Amino acid sequence: MGPGTAELVNLIVLLGMGAVIPLGLTLIDEPGLARLRRYWPLAAVPGALSLWLPRGGLATGCAALYALGTLVLAARAPLRLYRTRSLAPREVAVLTALATPSVAGLALVAERSGHRLFGFDLDILALTVPHFHFAGFTAALVAGLVCRTAPATSAAARFAALSVPLGTLLVLAGYFVDDWAELAGAVVLTIGMWLVGLLTWRDLRPRARTADRTAAALLAVSSVVLAATMLLALWWALGEAAGIPHPTLGWMAATHGVGNALGFALCSLLAWRRLGAPTEETPR
Repeated sequence: MGPGTAELVNLIVLLGMGAVIPLGLTLIDEPGLARLRRYWPLAAVPGALSLWLPRGGLATGCAALYALGTLVLAARAPLRLYRTRSLAPREVAVLTALATPSVAGLALVAERSGHRLFGFDLDILALTVPHFHFAGFTAALVAGLVCRTAPATSAAARFAALSVPLGTLLVLAGYFVDDWAELAGAVVLTIGMWLVGLLTWRDLRPRARTADRTAAALLAVSSVVLAATMLLALWWALGEAAGIPHPTLGWMAATHGVGNALGFALCSLLAWRRLGAPTEETPR
């Protein structure tokens, strides 16, 4: 990545660390997350600082503090599973949201230390950090929220809640296999996110308009942005696998990355926050 792209990626990660995760935690009905959210700046501030420090011991130490915070968050996943004893689609999505920031945290530590974790280039590790804040945490959480508020008979909502976590994990697995496996993950993730966007536009946006027109507008923006940004993700993954022309990493950061961070993640979470987090209920 060039210097300009690296700085843009850092700003996207900063948004994920400082705004997206703490905002998202307010939407998960899990005991203990309110306290974790209050203490989240203890992880997010050094994590953000690590982005702007030169690679080395100080940057690695700051990144390690952030990674520790993400691991504490990930530890809530098995506790939640034990409490709910459910692997319903909505619950799978929420468990994925709790766990995936730890992948970003570990990648950040490796990249800031200059260590090629599992042999990956440092640029790939740097891009893994925003990916698992937005395609991991936010996409899975929003898919779970959509599933929770959809009718119990909605097969599309249940499929979206499962395909987003599955697609995210397949993309991660593709890092270790080949570009075609990563393309398969991108296809599954794109289908899931398009379903989330469709259900949000068709079902949730009209209902939200009667209660909060601003929230409805934010949901509309997130739906439209998803349609475009996930198409870009497919184009890039196909280009990497098949060797056909595709956008550069810099162009992807400026379009797909910024669009997902601002247009999808921030708009979606702000809308859900305005509408109020769902109350506890039997998971579907």
